[in-house]
Amino acid sequence: MQERIQEIKEQLQSKVSTVTTLNELNDLRVEFLGKKGSITELSNYMREIPNEEKKEFGSLLNTIKNEANDLLNAKKEELELEELQKKLNDETIDVTLPGTKLTVGGTHPLTKVIDEIEEIFVSMGYDVVEGPEIEQDLYNFEKLNLPKGHPARDAQDSFYITDEMLLRSQTSPVQARTMDANLEKTPIRIICPGKVYRRDDDDATHSHQFTQIEGLVVDKNISLADLKGTLEILAKRLFGEDREIRFRPSFFPFTEPSIEVDVSCFKCGGVGCPICKDTGWIEILGSGMVHPNVLKGCGYDPEKYTGFAFGIGPERVAMLKYGITDIRNFYTNDVRFLQDFNRVEGGE
Repeated sequence: MQERIQEIKEQLQSKVSTVTTLNELNDLRVEFLGKKGSITELSNYMREIPNEEKKEFGSLLNTIKNEANDLLNAKKEELELEELQKKLNDETIDVTLPGTKLTVGGTHPLTKVIDEIEEIFVSMGYDVVEGPEIEQDLYNFEKLNLPKGHPARDAQDSFYITDEMLLRSQTSPVQARTMDANLEKTPIRIICPGKVYRRDDDDATHSHQFTQIEGLVVDKNISLADLKGTLEILAKRLFGEDREIRFRPSFFPFTEPSIEVDVSCFKCGGVGCPICKDTGWIEILGSGMVHPNVLKGCGYDPEKYTGFAFGIGPERVAMLKYGITDIRNFYTNDVRFLQDFNRVEGGE
C-alpha cells in the first residue's frame, strides 16, 4: 500500500509541474482529492487492512492528503501571482497622459437672472412667494380688476382648462392670493417669480411659455416716489451703477396710474445704438400704483392703504445682459447654447 501511496504522490508532483492555468489546477485537485479522486479512494482500502495496521495506514493517508493540499495550494498561489503580474503588465497606466475632460454643467442664464433679481429684492426686505400655475379665473382676472367680458382678457388670450380654471397668464394672481390670505391686512412686500402661459406664435422674441417676476408693496402712504426709488435700485444692480430710468404713461387694468419703465442703454450710454434702436433707452418692465378696485377686492381699504406693483421678464433681462438674440434658445435645451453662455460667463 505504501508503494501505491508513493506512486500517487509522484503522479501528483509530475502533473502539478505541468499545470499552467487555474482551471487546469482545479481539474487536477478533483482528479486526486475529489469524491472519486485517487487519494480519496485510498480510504476504501481501510476495511481490508488488518486492525493492527490501520493506525499506520490512517497516518499515511492523512499525510498524503495534507501534502497534496499543500502542493496544490502552493501552485495556486504561484499561478495567481503570475496572472496578477500579467494583468499589471498588460494594463499599465501611463500617468503622464492627459486626463479625460469631463463635461461640466453651468447655471442656465434664466436661472442666473432670476436668482440675481431675487437676491436684490430679498436684500431690500422682500419675501419670495410662489403660487399655482393652474389658476382660478377669480385670481387670474376678477380680483385684478378684469371682470368677465373685459376686453383685456382677449388680449391675454389664455389657455383655459375649464370655464373657471386656466394656466395662469401672469404671476399677479400670487399677489391677489397673498393679499386675500392676509386676514390682519398688515403691510406686504413680496416678489412672485414663476412661469406663465399665453397663446402666442413662437418666434425670436415671443413664446407661449415664459417667466415673470412681479413685485407688490402694500402699506400706508406708499407713493410713486417709492416705486421710482425701488426700480432705480433694481436697474443699477442689474445693468450698472450709471443707469438711469424714466417713466412713460401706460395702461394696465390692475394699476392706476400705470407706467412703462425704460432704462438708459447700457451699451451706448444713451447715445444711440442698434440695441436701443438709436433712442438711448430700453424698455424693461411695466408698473404702477395698485388700482383701488384691486385693493378693495382683496380686503384692503383703499382710503387707508396704497401700493405699487411691477412686472419684469427675466428672458428680456437675460437677452439684454448677455446678447441673446432668440428667446427660443432658453427652452430648446441645446447644450451648445449653454456651453457658449458658460464661455461668456468665464470671460466676465
